Amino acid sequence: MAIEITDANFEEQVLKSDKPVMVDFWAAWCGPCRMVGPIIDEISTEYDGKAVVGKLDVDANQEFAAKYGVRNIPTVLVFQNGEVVGRQVGVAPKQTYADAIDQLLQ
Repeated sequence: MAIEITDANFEEQVLKSDKPVMVDFWAAWCGPCRMVGPIIDEISTEYDGKAVVGKLDVDANQEFAAKYGVRNIPTVLVFQNGEVVGRQVGVAPKQTYADAIDQLLQ
């Protein structure tokens, strides 16, 4: 399962991570988010130990959603060394998310 990322733990979990980090910005009322959620959980399981994969509820945690210009959800951001290196807005196939992490693991 993907970890829960909040405004309170964002810096520690995402910005200070020594591994690639994928963050799914979502909300409970968002239909497309419910389609992406299970994909993100699968990615989390498959990349366990190689990458950090988490979900951030934009309704409860608005600080970092605003900081990174997340205006549409679902938005999945990929971070490396505290910097955004990838952005996927809307629903995409699982392979799109896997490829984003694979590029950083080479």
